[in-house]
Amino acid sequence: MQHKSIQINRLCLSFPHKTCFEYFSTEIYYGARIGILGTNGSGKSTLLKIIQGMVEPTSGNIIIHDDVSMGYVPQAIEISDLLSGGEHFNKALTEALSLHPNVLLLDEPTNHLDSQNRQGLMRTLKKYSGTLMIISHDMEILRNCIDTLWHVHDEKISVFSGCYDDYTRELKVHHRTIQDALTILDRQKKDVHQALMREQSRSAKSRSKGEKSIKQRKWPTVVSMAKASRGQETSGHKKAEIDHKKQVLVDQLSILRLPEILNPTFSLSSRELGTKIVLSIQEGFVGYEGFPPIVDGIYLTLHCGEKLVLQGRNGSGKSTLLKAILGQSHIIKSGTWLVPDPQSIGYLDQHYGTLNPHHSVLETISYQRPDWDHKTLRRHLNDFLFRKNEEVNARANQLSGGEKARLSLACIAAKTPHLLILDEVTNNLDLETKGHVTNVLKDYPGSIIVVSHDEGFLQDLGIESFYQIVNGLLMQKW
Repeated sequence: MQHKSIQINRLCLSFPHKTCFEYFSTEIYYGARIGILGTNGSGKSTLLKIIQGMVEPTSGNIIIHDDVSMGYVPQAIEISDLLSGGEHFNKALTEALSLHPNVLLLDEPTNHLDSQNRQGLMRTLKKYSGTLMIISHDMEILRNCIDTLWHVHDEKISVFSGCYDDYTRELKVHHRTIQDALTILDRQKKDVHQALMREQSRSAKSRSKGEKSIKQRKWPTVVSMAKASRGQETSGHKKAEIDHKKQVLVDQLSILRLPEILNPTFSLSSRELGTKIVLSIQEGFVGYEGFPPIVDGIYLTLHCGEKLVLQGRNGSGKSTLLKAILGQSHIIKSGTWLVPDPQSIGYLDQHYGTLNPHHSVLETISYQRPDWDHKTLRRHLNDFLFRKNEEVNARANQLSGGEKARLSLACIAAKTPHLLILDEVTNNLDLETKGHVTNVLKDYPGSIIVVSHDEGFLQDLGIESFYQIVNGLLMQKW
């Protein structure tokens, strides 16, 4: 069933430590397919919750008529031991669609999906006839399933009609136009400067001649000196005008950037890594009490500095195997296990469960490194883009998914482990941050086990060892 248009009037969203956007007004018509872009922490997820009615905006309002029926699937879906993130998403999406909504709101829906489920979602979205609003960094989604982009950036929301490729193409054209204009202004400024230098040279000659003329009582030369002074003043005005125009263009260029651009500086320190074999499992299986083994036939050896990928369908047992390696007591395991001490393992899961939600960003790092002084703590957090006082004093439960990922990586960097386990680490990272995280992990000196469906990320990371769980068995891929 179609719905009347949804009206958004001067919507503002701000928090104690930042302003996300101000005075956003637009109208959403039935059948619109809106993709929401923005860097991590820009307020995208909260915007979707405001439209859904879960969160109140700082100011402004949304007019939603009674004929609007919404289905909403959030980004952070509760995950249990028996269901994977992908299985939970599929269940939540099925429940949302069972309500026959004419407005469907999805927050990063491809985060936890394997390739087969991802293609199934694409087919579902293409067939959906209602109004679609979706937050995503997935290029295929943005290219094929949306017709309007909302870009949340620089405390505002820009609206563009077209797909992602059209948007980036227009941004590049605009970017190039500004660059060309700056080049012309630089040339004009150089010409004015050269003219000014010539005027100053003539003025110097006139002054010398004028001094001589004054002595000889040739007063008309004084008029010539005044004329030279006026010419120099005119050149100064022209130069100031060019500087003003240039500053306007530079300001435009500073905010005109492609979506998802960040420039963080990450660093991971190194330390003594211990023995050559970091992890060894022979004749192993893992599971839960009262249930059959989830993964059997585990033969796995990881050497110092080796990077290993663990893959498998949603629900195949990847996370269960990781929990067993981490030594979680509720996981049942058998076989011969040689694993590092839990204190020597760094773990980043897809929901950032290692963070204390009530600790501030600064407190989180200070607990990791109580030996660091305040200046060292701030310098370390600065490397991970936590720079302002409001940002370092924000509690973990106030952070966006991407900010939690950066804070978790900052913890790992502060106290480098022998083994680093990453469970779908790119799920909530924007494109530029993902690139820098990739560079960090390339330089990480320890061993890595990574669970990921992001083929581009794995390729960039240069991983050569691939293991896959198929029908409850762990097999190495050659």
